[in-house]
Amino acid sequence: MRNLSDNLLHPVFSCVSDISAKLGIDTYVVGGYVRDMFLHRETKDIDLVTIGSGIELAQAIAKELEIEENHIAIFKNYGTAMFRYQGINVEFVGTRKESYTHTSRNPIVEKGNLQDDQNRRDFTINAMAISLNKHDYGTLIDPFNGLDDLQNKIIRTPLDPEITFLDDPLRILRAVRFASQLNFTIEPSTLAGMYTQVHRIGIVSKERIIEELHKILLSRKPSIGLVLLDAIGALELILPSLVALKGVDTVNGHAHKDNFLHTIEVVDNIALNTSNLWLIWAALLHDIGKSETKKYIQGQGWTFYQHELVGARMVSRIFKTLRMPLNDKMEYVKKLVFLHLRPIALVEDIVTDSAIRRLLFDAGDDIDDLMLLCEADITSKNQMKIRQYLTNFELVRRKLKDIEEKDRIRNFQPPISGELIMEVFNLKPCRDVGIIKNAIREAILDGEIENQYDACYQIMLREATKLGLKPKQ
Repeated sequence: MRNLSDNLLHPVFSCVSDISAKLGIDTYVVGGYVRDMFLHRETKDIDLVTIGSGIELAQAIAKELEIEENHIAIFKNYGTAMFRYQGINVEFVGTRKESYTHTSRNPIVEKGNLQDDQNRRDFTINAMAISLNKHDYGTLIDPFNGLDDLQNKIIRTPLDPEITFLDDPLRILRAVRFASQLNFTIEPSTLAGMYTQVHRIGIVSKERIIEELHKILLSRKPSIGLVLLDAIGALELILPSLVALKGVDTVNGHAHKDNFLHTIEVVDNIALNTSNLWLIWAALLHDIGKSETKKYIQGQGWTFYQHELVGARMVSRIFKTLRMPLNDKMEYVKKLVFLHLRPIALVEDIVTDSAIRRLLFDAGDDIDDLMLLCEADITSKNQMKIRQYLTNFELVRRKLKDIEEKDRIRNFQPPISGELIMEVFNLKPCRDVGIIKNAIREAILDGEIENQYDACYQIMLREATKLGLKPKQ
């Protein structure tokens, strides 16, 4: 038997051991903490199971550690309690066994022993336990050889995978998430069970689905998870518009690239350079409009005209369907999807000051994220072409910096407001006010004038004259 007492360094463990002995109950640390101990990964949670009342044990431990009672979260319906101690969330629950109905992933819970509790775990790597009992403190209890699977980088269910995923289909997404986060392989019979039961994802709440999808997207290489989701049929259920990008059509010998494969490559590229979840979402959806805009034109080839505009509109529908936040996060993703071709168009043409000003104005504070997305969008297999694009993007970055320092365009507001225009010409809110404001903005962006009051005032007078307006006397 393997003893891991030297690894139990957090002070809560010795306290749990002492109090459990006084109460005459057995207690174990289980799940993710044990797994991450072997993976040398930092963990924020300690899960403890006791053959008794998890709530009573938590209260006794908290008293010993001088944790105030109002700092203990108690969930009587689930028989669990939790508090935070020295930077770690410590959760207590009594050992239990579970059974399920076909219409819900919420289990019917009964009291059980340690074996029952380990049997209900999702994967072997999460079913390991370490004793905190005096007579065998630190002993690893690993009935399903989870340590071997951990060392061999394998995801496997402890029991029959068909039953495991039938009972709780969220485990299908968790398997994909662990494979993506850890770069593990899913064992064949486990993968087959996921494929067979994937239709049951429909009983899982959208919120839980998105929680797992977000963890996949924040993996070092999200494509591992995205490809697995596609292989088992889950992606079609979660993001059908992404699956619609799959495949290559050929007309008269002309083919377009597989936009699904391109997209997941872009997501991998961006994940190397950011942990901004919403920037990764922008990468995931940047070409989402291509399936709806794909068209073959004789003599021109395949086109995806205005796919950035169509894609930006699709973002709202996707977020709403998935019950994601319909707030500034969604607007940020829409904005980057809409603008993602602009820097690319610049590097393919002459980089003019006017074009840079307009890009800065439209992108605002998100310009740096937009540039990261555009650089991630380079997936050519031609290394010379990649180097040329990156060189050109560096030129665009330098021009952005120079124009920003000189013209202060980012998030700029012209010094002539609509209120001032109405006051000078004795106007009420009307179309003419908008025409004048737009003319001032365009003159600044075109470089005709600097973003200064006197210059803008003269443009206001000029445009007002064209509209037949005169300053009030």
